[in-house]
Amino acid sequence: VQLQASGGGLVQAGGSLRLSCAPSGRSSSIYVMGWFRQAPGREREFVAAIRSGGTAYYADSVKVRFTVSRDNAKNTMSLQMNSLKPEDTAVYYCAGSTLFGARREADFRAWGQGTQVTVSS
Repeated sequence: VQLQASGGGLVQAGGSLRLSCAPSGRSSSIYVMGWFRQAPGREREFVAAIRSGGTAYYADSVKVRFTVSRDNAKNTMSLQMNSLKPEDTAVYYCAGSTLFGARREADFRAWGQGTQVTVSS
């Protein structure tokens, strides 16, 4: 089972987008669900994650502007992105982890296809 991201698009700087993440099939509960992004020519980087109990944590670059939430019953997750900047342009991915406080790419599994977010200046 993979976690598929959707909801990307083109938005002007200062605008908002809401991304969604859902499993590609039936899945068991996921302890930590996380968002990553990869800009052209750069490594994939951590954006935000949320544990099954609801505790969320963020990369400093998106703190305050982005909010992550989840629906445990459906194993789905959302990322509300506000005050978007051109440097937020990237392909956004979601994945799952069994590790408390996971934020390294290697800590996550079940990667699916990402969704493109483009922020124009």
